Amino acid sequence: MSKVICAHAVSVDGYITGRDPDAGRGLGDATMLFDWYFDGDTPSTVFDGFKLSGPSAQIFDALAGNVGAIVAGRNTYDDSEHFGGGSPHPTARLFVLSHRTAPQISDRQTLVTTGIRDAIAAAREAAGDKNVGLMGGGVVTEALKEGLVDELVLHQVPILLGGGRPFFQTLPEHVQLHRLDVIAAPGVTHLRYEVAR
Repeated sequence: MSKVICAHAVSVDGYITGRDPDAGRGLGDATMLFDWYFDGDTPSTVFDGFKLSGPSAQIFDALAGNVGAIVAGRNTYDDSEHFGGGSPHPTARLFVLSHRTAPQISDRQTLVTTGIRDAIAAAREAAGDKNVGLMGGGVVTEALKEGLVDELVLHQVPILLGGGRPFFQTLPEHVQLHRLDVIAAPGVTHLRYEVAR
């Protein structure tokens, strides 16, 4: 059965962007959070232009290769210049969760205004037997609140940003995680957790 997963680069102090992120500059002053995506010598089998190395290449391609649909929040959608034609993933459908209309929805994108449960249900249907990926701290937090997340993968970059957009927002209660894997790689440590139910 497919899973609902989130995999994101994050600083040691929990930020997924630096200060002052905005449209076309979604990472603010923290572009180094994704340096490990491009620093290797092995081309990604899923994404053109990504040259990973060693364990990062295997982890990234295994995760990305098994994603059939993505749910992204409106801020993530607006902050990214790469979603124009479809999705941050070359083949996955994109479901944009928002309470406002999105300005440029394409035929590979779907606007969902009725909440996280409906967005994930629609994404699961589109993904078939592949996984649903979550993008954006707000989306991940809402999905965690509803008990809809199966796994979290944190690509932890060894930097303290001291400010920016935090990955996790306020949760009403603790969420217990079970460590599945820890893999150290150049410039990043890949932490994979199962969300306890």
